[in-house]
Amino acid sequence: MRLSRWSGAICAALIATQVHAGQEVGDYRGLPQDLAAAATAYDLAQFKSDRAELERLLADDYVLANANGENQTKAQDIADAVAPGSKTTYVAITQQVRKVWPNGAVLGGMVDAKGFNRGKAFTMRARFVDVWAKRDGRWQVIFTQVNSAP
Repeated sequence: MRLSRWSGAICAALIATQVHAGQEVGDYRGLPQDLAAAATAYDLAQFKSDRAELERLLADDYVLANANGENQTKAQDIADAVAPGSKTTYVAITQQVRKVWPNGAVLGGMVDAKGFNRGKAFTMRARFVDVWAKRDGRWQVIFTQVNSAP
């Protein structure tokens, strides 16, 4: 199974806020408001396989270092996320890590996810880290690393 789909909430889609009924988004309280909004949107975009939002939130030079030891481009990651028969049905993100500086951030944690990858059922547990950069006034993910976890 390719774990590339959940790069950031997988990774960050994805992480558990009180605003949503599920756990498909992280707890971004205490972060700058614009970063929290972008991170929440990214988590939901991953969970919903929302191509337009993924295009907006991933930088053009985005790289995903996936759990299979491969590097993927933005186009490759999005293609995997929206492939026919791919759908995430459950996500819970725990052990969040949040480091922020004026024009950058690292958001990560553990993700447990279930769903279908190109029609095949999957269950996964992984540690992920998303590196965010604020460019031209907006936050985008520039790098994600995902490692399988026991």
